[in-house]
Order: sequence, then C-alpha cells, then structure tokens
Amino acid sequence: QVQLVESGGELVQPGGSLRLSCAASGRAFSSYAMGWFRQAPGKEREFVATISVNGGTIHYTDSVKGRFTISRDNAKNTVYLQMNSLKPEDTAVYYCAARLWNIRSSWNSYDYWGQGTQVTVSS
Repeated sequence: QVQLVESGGELVQPGGSLRLSCAASGRAFSSYAMGWFRQAPGKEREFVATISVNGGTIHYTDSVKGRFTISRDNAKNTVYLQMNSLKPEDTAVYYCAARLWNIRSSWNSYDYWGQGTQVTVSS
C-alpha cells in the first residue's frame, strides 16, 4: 500500500516554472514506477511522464518534451516534476501515481493515486 501526496501547484504566468512534488508513504517506494498525469476541465486524464524504479528509464508525452523533467529521490520517497516554459494549455490538475515495477503510460495501469494539485498558467 502506498499513499501519495502532491504539492507545488499554483498560479503561474506563461513562460514561468514550477516544481511539483509527490511524497510517498508506505513500504518499498523504490519498488514502484511513478507517473505524472494531468486532467484539464472537460478533458480526459492525460499521461505526462513516467520514471522507472531506479530512475534509469523515463518517458514523456510529446507536448512536454524539452520543457518538463521527471525525477525521483528514493531516499526521500519523493518524485518530482520540474515544469519550465509553461503554457496556458498546461493548466490542469496534476496527479502522481504509482505501480509496482514496470513503467506504463496508460493511467489505468496505475494502482495508487494522489489527490492532485492544481496548476494554472495564466497572465
């Protein structure tokens, strides 16, 4: 069982940066692949990024490549999403998620979810 708590979302101007954090509690965080997803009003939940258990394999959705960076610190049981050059279309609730072992990009492959943190990009 893993409990996830996201933080770091806020209102930011276009072109700005934010770092989201997802703190995990429970057992064996280093056994879980982690993902970030987002959901904008009226839209389906969308894959953003995923990172393998040791951080050696990372995937991003095309729209965030070169702007977002996912990372993890297994000693702190935390996964991060550094977001740079933010655009209004990045506005969404951002969720972190966990699944045992192998990374996936489909949201329904993940077993544990946080409550989400709101990111709003607007001038």
